[in-house]
Amino acid sequence: MAIHIDNTSLKALRKNFSGEILLPEEAGYDESRRLFNAMIDRHPGVIAQCAEVKDVVSAVNFGRQLGLEIAVRGGGHGVAGKASTEGGLVIDLRRMNAVSIDPEARTATVGGGATMSHLDRATQPHDLATTGGRVSTTGVGGYTLGGGDGWLARKFGLACDNLLAAELVTADGSIVHASEEENPELFWALHGGGGNFGVATSLTFRLHELKQVTALLLVWSPDKASEVLRAYRDYLEAAPDQVGGGALYITAPPEAFVPEHFVSKLTFAVLVVYAGPEAEAREVVAPLLALGHEAEMIAEMPYADLQCMLDDPPGYRNYWSAEYLETFPDEAIALFCERASDMIVPSPSQQVLIPQGGAVGNRPSDFPVPWRHAPWAVHPFGLWENSADDERGRQWTQRLRRDLSPWATGSVYLNFIGDEGKERIIAGFGRENYERLARIKTRYDPQNLFHLNQNIAPA
Repeated sequence: MAIHIDNTSLKALRKNFSGEILLPEEAGYDESRRLFNAMIDRHPGVIAQCAEVKDVVSAVNFGRQLGLEIAVRGGGHGVAGKASTEGGLVIDLRRMNAVSIDPEARTATVGGGATMSHLDRATQPHDLATTGGRVSTTGVGGYTLGGGDGWLARKFGLACDNLLAAELVTADGSIVHASEEENPELFWALHGGGGNFGVATSLTFRLHELKQVTALLLVWSPDKASEVLRAYRDYLEAAPDQVGGGALYITAPPEAFVPEHFVSKLTFAVLVVYAGPEAEAREVVAPLLALGHEAEMIAEMPYADLQCMLDDPPGYRNYWSAEYLETFPDEAIALFCERASDMIVPSPSQQVLIPQGGAVGNRPSDFPVPWRHAPWAVHPFGLWENSADDERGRQWTQRLRRDLSPWATGSVYLNFIGDEGKERIIAGFGRENYERLARIKTRYDPQNLFHLNQNIAPA
């Protein structure tokens, strides 16, 4: 859809703008507009690549005054594609990726366009870390504002549990700070409420001591999956909080530790991320090591290096979803394993079972993330190259959700899903939380300027 943007307004925007303004006919536009999810192909009228907070203020005011649809692009790859708009304005924060560490206070202050790689590489020299996404390319801002689950969550809580303060540019162009002491109701909303309340230009986190982690990837042929998965379930129900990871079906990569007959075939794997050294990890996960795996990769490494191991490859078509389960009985395990036969192989797709518990479920909070209390999450994570596979990929995801619905809590982590309707959005927050969030939305964005997200309508 073509939207006319007059030259006078553009000239005013460019004046004193520290970043770069890109129009469709200009060099760099196509590269800048491209999203992680290749299913989504949009052409914004203007891309404002902001370099500092005043640029964000100018861009918000420009978009609001001209009546443009506004999309906010952080550092990462939201699967729903909400970081772009057809004909409107994209406020691109990726240049705002600086990270400042205070090792004495154990805090990190992170720009709104930073990825987990920026944060993890900055904290690693100080033997500090905080819960991050499961890959280095995750954008810190959108990830945290959605709640933020990750490898370290059982040990250190969700990313939002470690959020100490935030700076936002709101719909009227104001710069607002939020913490437990300043605008506490807004601060509450930022613990799961997403990008509904403004553009997050800075976030401050609590850090934790972490010298190294140990990663263990154990691989079996698919016919062993149900037996191993039952043992994995029983083990995790009593595992210490240092144990994170998941059980998953994957296409085996052509790595040195993978037997040749597994390469490019569907395999079943258990990935353990242990927050500590290898010797400790081997002792703690001994019951899993005794299950007769057919291939293994075990290594002690810096947390920042672990974060790069499973980076999502760009350029693929993506379709994800999730269900959060009260229990995971043998019947559910059988259905989980059966549905893996629908996966697109070979591809980077994964069918993942994620254990929660530990500091995720045990930490008392009233934040709008009700999914945290479920002990298990099932996450069909679909990536493929050919558009002809779109329907097959969607059906696999939807069938897995339907199969496991008898054990589902009904709540869902909204960062894990695309467009699944208003009721799923409400389920992501809980209905009472949604109503409270809607009142906060009314205060900070009464016209719903920031609606390209898992949207909360003003009350």
